[in-house]
Amino acid sequence: MTGQAVVSGFCELILGGARSGKSALAEARAKASGLDMVYLATATAGDKEMSSRIAHHRQRRGTDWHLVEEPVALAAALRSHQGEERCVVVDCLTLWLSNCLHEECWESESVALLDTLPELSGHVILVSNETGLGVVPMGELTRRFVDESGFLHQRTAQLCQQVTLTVAGLPVSLKSSETPR
Repeated sequence: MTGQAVVSGFCELILGGARSGKSALAEARAKASGLDMVYLATATAGDKEMSSRIAHHRQRRGTDWHLVEEPVALAAALRSHQGEERCVVVDCLTLWLSNCLHEECWESESVALLDTLPELSGHVILVSNETGLGVVPMGELTRRFVDESGFLHQRTAQLCQQVTLTVAGLPVSLKSSETPR
């Protein structure tokens, strides 16, 4: 994994707990960018409750977005849909991580993402659940998920110019080295 800084675009990471307001913040920042908006969704509707969550997100976003659904090949989807005049919102990295762990492709897909981020143009907003603030989970797979999400967040935050934590719907700036256009 390279660990280089993003040079051709503006990349930000928005972290938060469940229902913290992170997706709404990402969507608002995308709208404020004035760029064409792409919503890169990593969720899959595996059950009725998740289908309901996905429907809620779609309804809230409205029709101004180009929707791309990609549960695993995130780096490839970003390369295909990024551009100088685009703002791509990826929602969310932790669902993507879970998908990759279940498909047993985490190592290759995480390397691909971290190597791709510095090459992207336009504005990229990555949304992710901060899972490491709770209790240590029981079960090997669950502990691996929490560990891998923490490592992913650390590496991604290094590559992003802006990192925000959302708590109770309020954005808390953790890193801000540039202003998006």
